[in-house]
Amino acid sequence: MGAYILRRLLLIIPTLIGILTINFIIVQAAPGGPVEQTIAQLQGINVGATARVNGVQSDLSSESTSSSNSDSAYRGARGLDPEIIKDIEALYGFDKPAYERFWIMLKSYAVFDFGNSLFSDKSVVDLIIEKLPVSISLGLWATLITYMVSIPLGIRKAVRDGTPFDIWTSSAIIIGYAIPNFLFAILLIVIFAGGTWLDWFPLRGLTSPNFEELSLWGQIKDYFWHITLPVLASVIGSFATLTMLTKNSFLDEINKQYVLTARAKGLKENQVLYGHVFRNAMLIIIAGMPAALITIFFTGSMLIEVIFSLDGIGLLGYEAVINRDYPVIFGTLFIFTLIGLILKLISDITYVLVDPRIDFESREQ
Repeated sequence: MGAYILRRLLLIIPTLIGILTINFIIVQAAPGGPVEQTIAQLQGINVGATARVNGVQSDLSSESTSSSNSDSAYRGARGLDPEIIKDIEALYGFDKPAYERFWIMLKSYAVFDFGNSLFSDKSVVDLIIEKLPVSISLGLWATLITYMVSIPLGIRKAVRDGTPFDIWTSSAIIIGYAIPNFLFAILLIVIFAGGTWLDWFPLRGLTSPNFEELSLWGQIKDYFWHITLPVLASVIGSFATLTMLTKNSFLDEINKQYVLTARAKGLKENQVLYGHVFRNAMLIIIAGMPAALITIFFTGSMLIEVIFSLDGIGLLGYEAVINRDYPVIFGTLFIFTLIGLILKLISDITYVLVDPRIDFESREQ
């Protein structure tokens, strides 16, 4: 097992480089990069977004624009002094060729230096740490509720396969799966957040403005008061996949010989299900744990965060792509990919711990 773990760890390096290379090529080829956005701001479109842009803009007023007919590789650059364009390129590192910028990025990431955001004057790590609590709160409760409901429900459906209970629960979770979570979020707002009928829950934020002034019990109630609707909107489409996966996994195990033998020995049904079937049936559920953990800690539902005004990781990623904030895009991509690969390795190790019959090392020989 040690050799297998070592090989997997070494494989992480070329995997990361490959993912970064592909995304670097795609992002660099997309129009509307930071240089173009700054040029647009200097031309009077969305002016004054950052202090750095304002600094460049002040330089513009003191520079000659006599080269109005000069050619430029950037859209909207006509009329700007070429020296200003060069200053903007140097500001964002675009005075170097793409392959050199990529090599510099790889060397920095090798020592976990992810640089600063181009537009917020904060480091990428600080931005992630700042946004992470919101996404953790949303993802943690959504995943916890999904597992607490789906696994017992899937087991119950397997035991009562083909009964009216199995049929109507399947219909309910499929309908829930078919409803987009953002649409369900709007429905919850209309019904419960002062939209049309009831005004039971707040519409914005994760806590109230006076959160720090509340007692401990008041803070707990305020937190759950704010998080209820976003969590419900996030979990509505999550039950179907895990529930049906659990049901089918248990159905495969229930009819095997060792289950019949256990029942023949006089064991109670709960002892058979949870003492024998559960361990084998849950192997396939364990395979999905890395993706679930990534969902908990590093991704958020962007639309849910926008609808409920939650400033989390999902919104950060969306804004980074829209603004072409390359350090944030590639820094978060590197961090999340690295953690995802490590969690996948942990998942394989967990397989072996749950079922010692599994031997990944012998399969590679």
